[in-house]
Amino acid sequence: MKALITGASSGIGRDMAYYLADLGYDLILVARRKDRLEEIKKNVSVNVKIIVLDLLIEANVVALHKKVEKENIDVLINNAGFGLFGMFSKTDLNRELEMIDLNIKAYHILTKLFLIDFMKKDKGYILNVCSSAGFLVGPGLNTYYATKNYITKLTMAIYEELKHQHSHVHISALCPGPVATEFNKVAKGVFHLKEMPSQKVAKYGIDKLFQHKLIIVPGWSVKLGLFLNRFIPWKLSMSITYLIQKRKYSKD
Repeated sequence: MKALITGASSGIGRDMAYYLADLGYDLILVARRKDRLEEIKKNVSVNVKIIVLDLLIEANVVALHKKVEKENIDVLINNAGFGLFGMFSKTDLNRELEMIDLNIKAYHILTKLFLIDFMKKDKGYILNVCSSAGFLVGPGLNTYYATKNYITKLTMAIYEELKHQHSHVHISALCPGPVATEFNKVAKGVFHLKEMPSQKVAKYGIDKLFQHKLIIVPGWSVKLGLFLNRFIPWKLSMSITYLIQKRKYSKD
């Protein structure tokens, strides 16, 4: 058994690597920070292949699939991504376009290419690490929320297509709330809500993937929040989100 994980150098991706190794999966780890990947390799007893790659570049994403297409991969985990706090009129356009390249284009390309491979052998698992933001509108974290809406809804659509095709390939969207990772540092903000440990989110996500769960939401408070959001008007939901996001901005 073999799993490929993007964004494997830290946070949820790193902890998924450790958990899958405990389950006996050989690993293909993809990220930009080689030293972090080497550390994971030293700490597990399964076979690990390291690929140092910047998935912001579309050609690299396609090349990644080409590089591993003969590896007989069983599980694809799309996890690489980042956010950016701030008002849309003030955030950096180039950084937002990079976010779209990584959070949307890289996910989209890898999901499609591996889905085709998996469907040919009629087996395989795809886990797209999305966010509870995928069901909300995010003033103050606007582009990030939009990217997660895209991937969450794409995953749901593919799930339904696979069901009608009677396929044994399974796809899931992991949609956590705040998680204790490097997200805040990269996004230049700070969560004021309690963050779940990334190890717990990683284990929960993989367990539910193998149970063929479509939408995977760790934590009862996040589940409840998403459920209640269905019953309030969009404008009220957006106002609440704006007030929450506004508290997160770094003062520096």
